[in-house]
Amino acid sequence: MISSIKCFKCLGKGHITSQCPIKKTMILRGNDIYSSDNTTSSSSSSEEDIQDSSEEVPPCYGDLLVAQRLLANQLQEENLFHTRCKILKNTCSLIVDSGSCNNFCIERLVEKLQLTPITHPKSYKLQWLNENGPIEVKDQVNIYFTIGKDKDEVLCEIITLDASHVLLGRPWQYDRQAIHDGLTNKIRLTYLRKRYVLNPLSPSQVL
Repeated sequence: MISSIKCFKCLGKGHITSQCPIKKTMILRGNDIYSSDNTTSSSSSSEEDIQDSSEEVPPCYGDLLVAQRLLANQLQEENLFHTRCKILKNTCSLIVDSGSCNNFCIERLVEKLQLTPITHPKSYKLQWLNENGPIEVKDQVNIYFTIGKDKDEVLCEIITLDASHVLLGRPWQYDRQAIHDGLTNKIRLTYLRKRYVLNPLSPSQVL
């Protein structure tokens, strides 16, 4: 009997799947469901949700929270991006260095702003940009900072080096999909589904 024939596409009776009048294709991929007659899906990709336009973000201005002692060889590094940010309404220096395997902030910044340190799960010694021997890394701290409208949070290792208040390395760049344009010395990044372009300090402003 015709009434006993069932379509497995629309679950209707009286026809088979190949003769189904409903031209609707369903594709299952894990927990995602895509439909040919529906432009939306049950799970949208993050790329589709990210805004197309990028917002230019200049460095923050104002007197620095604590004085810096910049190293001469540091200023000559072409892969360093210098800018300034706000931490608890205080102007602080910030460096992005693709050669650094961790994110760092200086001990004096933590003390000055009375931030709460976290015991490092595995302390270690760091030999980097320091003529006085290895630096012991024992603690971490969560830093909340803003550059213009760009608000961010990052977990930093606390060190005694005074080259910059905050130094962001490859972990931050990976998490923010940050790309450093060596020609313009700008950084393009994505955070909270928005795209930003961070503009650097000029060499004279760094000095």
